[in-house]
Amino acid sequence: MQTPDAAALKTNGRFFSLAFKKNNYKTEEITVMQNTVNQLLEISTTSKKPGMLLGHIQSGKTRSFLGSMGLGFDNGFEVVIILTKNSNALVRQTYERLESEFLECIEEDNLAVYDIMKMPVKLRKFELKKKLVIVLKKEKKNMQRLESLLFERYPELAMRKILFIDDEADFASVAYDNIRDKNIIDLKVIAGQIDDIRAKLDDAAYLQVTATPYSLYLQPDDMTVHEHKAFQPKRPAFTELVPVHDKYVGGEMYFEKSKEDQHMASYLYHEIQEEELEILRKSDKRRVKVTHLLRGERYEGIRTALIHFIVGSKIRNIQQEKENQRLEKYAFIMHTITTKAAHQWQEEVMLHMEEQLRDAMEKEDPVFDQLIRKAYQDFRRSQREGMYFPAFAEVFSKVREAIAEEELLIEIVNSEQDVDNLLDKSGELKLRTPLNFFIGGQILDRGITIKNLIGFYYGRNPQKFQQDTVLQHSRMYGARPLADIAVTRFYTTKRIYDVMEQMHEFDTELRRAFESGANSGEVTFIQKDINHTILPCNPNKILLSSVQMLKPGKRMLPTGFQTIAKSYLEREMKKIDKYVETMKQTAKAAHPKDDRCFLVKKEKVQQLVEMIYQTYEFKEGYEWDLETYCAVMNYLSEEIDTNRKGYVWVILRQNRNMARIRKSTGRFEDAPDTKQDELKIARQLARVIPAFILIRQHGAEEQGWRGGAFYWPVLVAPEETKTTVFAGKGIKER
Repeated sequence: MQTPDAAALKTNGRFFSLAFKKNNYKTEEITVMQNTVNQLLEISTTSKKPGMLLGHIQSGKTRSFLGSMGLGFDNGFEVVIILTKNSNALVRQTYERLESEFLECIEEDNLAVYDIMKMPVKLRKFELKKKLVIVLKKEKKNMQRLESLLFERYPELAMRKILFIDDEADFASVAYDNIRDKNIIDLKVIAGQIDDIRAKLDDAAYLQVTATPYSLYLQPDDMTVHEHKAFQPKRPAFTELVPVHDKYVGGEMYFEKSKEDQHMASYLYHEIQEEELEILRKSDKRRVKVTHLLRGERYEGIRTALIHFIVGSKIRNIQQEKENQRLEKYAFIMHTITTKAAHQWQEEVMLHMEEQLRDAMEKEDPVFDQLIRKAYQDFRRSQREGMYFPAFAEVFSKVREAIAEEELLIEIVNSEQDVDNLLDKSGELKLRTPLNFFIGGQILDRGITIKNLIGFYYGRNPQKFQQDTVLQHSRMYGARPLADIAVTRFYTTKRIYDVMEQMHEFDTELRRAFESGANSGEVTFIQKDINHTILPCNPNKILLSSVQMLKPGKRMLPTGFQTIAKSYLEREMKKIDKYVETMKQTAKAAHPKDDRCFLVKKEKVQQLVEMIYQTYEFKEGYEWDLETYCAVMNYLSEEIDTNRKGYVWVILRQNRNMARIRKSTGRFEDAPDTKQDELKIARQLARVIPAFILIRQHGAEEQGWRGGAFYWPVLVAPEETKTTVFAGKGIKER
């Protein structure tokens, strides 16, 4: 990407020099700031075609835009208007950060920072000559206040060089109507107000800052669905990628590294049951026996979460003590629903659980020892090699002390509270005690920084959210020491975890497409219609729980299943074995060096998949969407124009003895295909059409199955697959 010459910028001015001194920016960060300011000065930007700072969730975007702001002040900008998400807490956090960052400039009377809701009644000429920063929430009345400020009260400000910085920009940039959600419509009105203000200014630039740019990059210009399958994204005027620092922990840790055996990340995720979420969403004392919270199976997830949080925090404190470091306070977030009544119910349940835990400790009930020991053993598995790990007796003693001294604070954090009571002097969520268990709602959605977060219990329904919103809930992302990650745990249902994993994959592929220029930067959105044909679809109208991210080499396979009863299975397998042999004998072509690899029409493979499906029983949350699986196969085999259109490479393997559950993590096996053999061959064959790995397993009882052989299929996307979001279902319009 061509950018103006950075050498033309003044980089030794007072504002940027102070910001550099405070933050010690690295070379790549300075380059991004220089490129950003240069392009804001040289390229016309508006809210409809903004400049863009694109970062990861909690990865230092604020640090980058404040540095760019300081550099902008030194190079001609005189007024900066920062638009935040509609949150008092975020306004406060932004204001506090600005005052801290540019304190010397403020004290020298070179800069004034104002919250638009707390501005003086009358600014004097002396004050108006300073560089100004005005912070405001993106809401209709605030935009009216800004318009009055610029064009009625102080029209001289409108004549100055102004920079708009739209923080968490995706929320005010959604261009699709959603008649079910008035909030989205209001945000569209705000976007229109911003445009109106921008149009009246002589010299203004517009910078958007976000980690979730989907509504910016993916929306078609005319807001209609075209007949072709690829949407032309509505692009910003320019995009600069915020460098990711070496301490950043994000989706890669939670959804990629977690797949590696023995890696500390493989212990991060703890599955909870849908029933437990339902119990915690609504007060129901008939279903919840508060006297059984330490032993009842239906509360296992939240009980594990609380105990692990206490034990993990004490392990870290012991490690810090040994290293002569300051003992840190730690935080846990429980975020399942936004209603005040639900928060109060969850607080009641957790307070009962704390009370029972203290009672069990005082009475020396064996259950207390069992719960602490179970958490301790789980953390022992995830410790880094070479790091000190305390003995159980020492941890047990510290846990008892923490409970006895009431170090645990269980607190509701929602919009009902006074923001001033929630945040500390730096604008971060206040940690009052060594153990802070926050039960939260909308205020925890995005923007608010929470230090030392080592536990996250998440239960919001992802079917009701857009991709950018759910990703912003991921408060466990950010700068995290690896020693903290070793005692961090993430609790959610398998269904929600899968959706978030798909979103991480989507996020990664979008960035890859942008950085590399792959597919000309396009992302294709397609959807299966009622006739099972493939059509383009509106990106904001897909159900996230039905999405498949297609990319070169992507594997798709069923997991979390058990085979049907052995007697029924053997009968079905006779039919399937015969079908596979016939399919092999009548194949169009075979691999010259391996006759177990052969070319078959997709319809035959789809019929085989349907037969295999009948031999499985699925655990809740692990269902296999057969229709979508076959539709994806159909799409991948038809999106070419060669003589192999409509065909699939089948790679047959037999006599395998894969376990159902991995011993190392206790999770369902999800890799029946070995990288060295069938997966390697599949990716060699799958150039323009997909490969279908068909693995015949023994299904031995000692491996967790029911004693009968079965087939385990893996679909592999071809090398030439374009980055594609495949939606099995869409949101119905009213």
